[in-house]
Amino acid sequence: MRIAFLTAPEGVEQIELTEPWRAVSDAGHEPVLVSTKAGEVQAFHHLDKADTFPVDEVVGEVSAGSFDGLVLPGGVANPDFLRLDKRAVSFARDFFEQGRPVAAICHAPWTLVEADVVRGRVLTSWPSLRTDIRNAGGEWVDEQVKICDHGPNKLITSRKPDDLKAFCEAFLEEFAKAKEAV
Repeated sequence: MRIAFLTAPEGVEQIELTEPWRAVSDAGHEPVLVSTKAGEVQAFHHLDKADTFPVDEVVGEVSAGSFDGLVLPGGVANPDFLRLDKRAVSFARDFFEQGRPVAAICHAPWTLVEADVVRGRVLTSWPSLRTDIRNAGGEWVDEQVKICDHGPNKLITSRKPDDLKAFCEAFLEEFAKAKEAV
């Protein structure tokens, strides 16, 4: 499977990028770092700068159809920057329109709120997004991992870095099921 990881050039929570990335690689799949600009993305350990990672593909030059699934890492700044970029929002929305699975952790559902794809869905996130999700027509729950199959694709969400093990296991399983179904 070829899995897109969508991040802004700055602000991604490092562990929410590296742990799912490692899980995808360890499972024998291909993780691809997609960003709004070429070059590198700057990761953070909460508010402190951490490592940088090379961008593989740029939004607007790649389509959702070339991937089997999408992972949206969190961090506060990352999804806030992404939701202001029309190409990034469109890229995320395309996964839903094409029935491809999407996984989002922590603050990442902000991008999905902007893409107008949470209506009628049940998901979890960092607690501060609860009102945004409800206002966008979604139902927010406080669970380690929530798998929602409302609509043509699966949406796998988690709350925070402490949920990463369960999040990675859940999205890998759901992405594999979706791939088998195609």
